[in-house]
Amino acid sequence: MKITKRILAISLAIGAISLGQAQEEETRSNIQTFTPSKLLKKGQWDIKTFNGLYTQTKKTDENSKSRTIPRENFFTSTNEFYTGVSENSRLNVGLIVQVRSNTTNGRSPLSVGKLENDRVTSRFGVSQIAPSIRVQPFKNIGNFSITSSIWIPVFKDAPGGFLDQRSLAWENKFFFDKTFGGNKWQLFTEADFKFNFGESLADAASDENGGERFAGDSLFLPLSAFLSYFPSSKSTVFINAQQAFLIGFDNEFNAGEDNFSQRFTSLGLGGKYQLTNVINLEASYSNIVTGHNLQGLGQTFSLGARFLF
Repeated sequence: MKITKRILAISLAIGAISLGQAQEEETRSNIQTFTPSKLLKKGQWDIKTFNGLYTQTKKTDENSKSRTIPRENFFTSTNEFYTGVSENSRLNVGLIVQVRSNTTNGRSPLSVGKLENDRVTSRFGVSQIAPSIRVQPFKNIGNFSITSSIWIPVFKDAPGGFLDQRSLAWENKFFFDKTFGGNKWQLFTEADFKFNFGESLADAASDENGGERFAGDSLFLPLSAFLSYFPSSKSTVFINAQQAFLIGFDNEFNAGEDNFSQRFTSLGLGGKYQLTNVINLEASYSNIVTGHNLQGLGQTFSLGARFLF
């Protein structure tokens, strides 16, 4: 009888713990649960638009010394469409569409909103698309995932102004996050490997845009970390840091020069808010604090919206 009572007590305790964990999962919001590390269920959709305005009045020279330049502005709208396609929620497929609007020669940051394309001080258009897949490689590690994308330039190749990088690229992002402190804190990390299959600037023909070929064959490697705090289940604030490298492989920036490479360090902060069960909003700011070899030293102001259904 005593053994039976003990077994019953242990069973009730385990049941209570399991129920508590289940209720805790149910009360977690989308912004806590659906990080980039988390994949979608079959038939679920994730649509995100992230809009960033980068503006700079300083840039390093070839000796990595800061120089003042006429203001340059680069607006990028990255629009992602993903859906779950597997019963075990370990495979998602999607498409990324990128739109850019750039202005130079001392124009106001808000001038990017005019969406002009004079090919002198302004460029605008759909720049690239990227078929993409997301996978969860390890069944028992649900907070680790990989996103693989092929970036394809779709804009017209013609001289005058800069719109985007002119090269086919293969990008692989590795995501991992860890929630702790009673669901009040979350650490999110990202390692990005983007290989650009590009031409050298020196190989550009007279009717092509050499300035959009600056990267050539190269590897872009940003490493990022985000530390988030949740004042409530539906809101979060975060700080982030990024160290990025552009490593050149046979990509002379000008004829006769060594392979072109860059690096920069960026620091930022932001916040997210779950407006409804479907809509999440995000705002952030970042500043490039150090740079090497013709690297811009500017700030990025970003607004985003995410729709999960």
